[in-house]
Amino acid sequence: MKLDNFCIKLKRMTLIKSISGIRGTIGGFAGENLTPIDIVKFITAYSLWQKETNPKAKTIVVGRDARPSGKMVENIVVSVFNSLGFDVINIGLATTPTTEFAVINEKADGGIIITASHNPKNWNALKLLNNKGKFLSASEGQRILELAETANAEFAQVDDLGKTTKLRNYENLHIDSILKLKLVNKELIKAADFTVAIDCVNSVGGFAIPKLLKSLGVKNIIELYCTPNGQFPHNPEPLPEHLTEISNLIKEKNADVGFVVDPDVDRLAIICEDGSMFGEEYTLVAVADYVLSKTPGNTVSNLSSTRALRDVSEKYGVEYNSAAVGEVNVVAKMKETNAVIGGEGNGGVIYPESHYGRDALVGIALFLSFLAEKQLKVSELKKTYPNYFISKNKIELTKDINLNNIFEKLLEKYKNNPHHTIDGLKIEFPETKEWVHLRASNTEPIIRIYCESLNQKNAEALAKKFIEEIKNLM
Repeated sequence: MKLDNFCIKLKRMTLIKSISGIRGTIGGFAGENLTPIDIVKFITAYSLWQKETNPKAKTIVVGRDARPSGKMVENIVVSVFNSLGFDVINIGLATTPTTEFAVINEKADGGIIITASHNPKNWNALKLLNNKGKFLSASEGQRILELAETANAEFAQVDDLGKTTKLRNYENLHIDSILKLKLVNKELIKAADFTVAIDCVNSVGGFAIPKLLKSLGVKNIIELYCTPNGQFPHNPEPLPEHLTEISNLIKEKNADVGFVVDPDVDRLAIICEDGSMFGEEYTLVAVADYVLSKTPGNTVSNLSSTRALRDVSEKYGVEYNSAAVGEVNVVAKMKETNAVIGGEGNGGVIYPESHYGRDALVGIALFLSFLAEKQLKVSELKKTYPNYFISKNKIELTKDINLNNIFEKLLEKYKNNPHHTIDGLKIEFPETKEWVHLRASNTEPIIRIYCESLNQKNAEALAKKFIEEIKNLM
């Protein structure tokens, strides 16, 4: 039985090449970490790919998050592009969705986002965009990796060097476009007079989110960690165990809702007025509920996302489809099925009316519009959805582990269960509305083990069972 997309380089290293870009730790040796040599190598390969696919390609947008290595990486990236004859529109500190928006708005030939997303501050990455502001496909990424290893670039003569234009505060244009969306109800949000608490983990959300909220008419904003210096005060991945401080602050200050974003602002976690977690998985569910109530159409999420989106889709009589993990895969499925809303269960909202990219800014605007319309507390809104629970676990990989063998043995054992092999192995248990999804991470040398059930106890029991089964096969 053939299993797709199981292959991964299992060498224990901190330079990872995937559909999520080129990601690694700063410092160390070339080829094993994200060093200046590696940055030059991959930006050169991306430039060659640009010329290969479009000989007239000339202009690239570059944006970055606030992590300490960002400026250094930015300087190298811009210089390499200029040395190859490319003009650069450098928007500096900017969210990932803002950079995606800028590529479209500037009619650029591509873009580079310098961010390692939720990884710790010693990491950074090069996220590669096409001329539509979308992440490259797996085949396009593979071609760049081939060019990085084999191609010999010809650098520009002195009179042909590219130029750099600096455009700062690009989030203003991005926010203006969000305010023009038909489903963003600024007047209703303003009338609701929300008190909103935010945790922006000292990155670019620290200036983008307050600007957005003020533009939406929110007057009472409680800011936590909004200084964009890249010194993350806690683990930057917006999971419940990392959000105790803002949870307590919401209760202390009687806030109506809390929003937490990751360093590059493509993921959105919501916290209820009582300090409880709305659930990162339910960000997309709630936004989809609002969008479908106004514009019925198909929906998409990835295989590791809660089935609650399927339930909401069925409520509106529309089609739900799942995709392999990774924004590029979700976007491809959304385009294929003409979906009106989609995303990932990690708090990633993709709303095509804005652009095809995960966007926490769009997510906030749509969620507040929905909340103002419903006139419910956030905890009350949460109770209107099926109360699924996802247990998220991981096992570190070493180079001697054969994932193909492990997954094939598990598939043989559970061959009579509904299953998917487009991205690792997902096994469903329809009688209990449970599932388990096992996959190699695109960004870390680990196996991710996601299990969902109708309560936490059962989800964790299912996770424990499969962790033991995997370890017995390692």
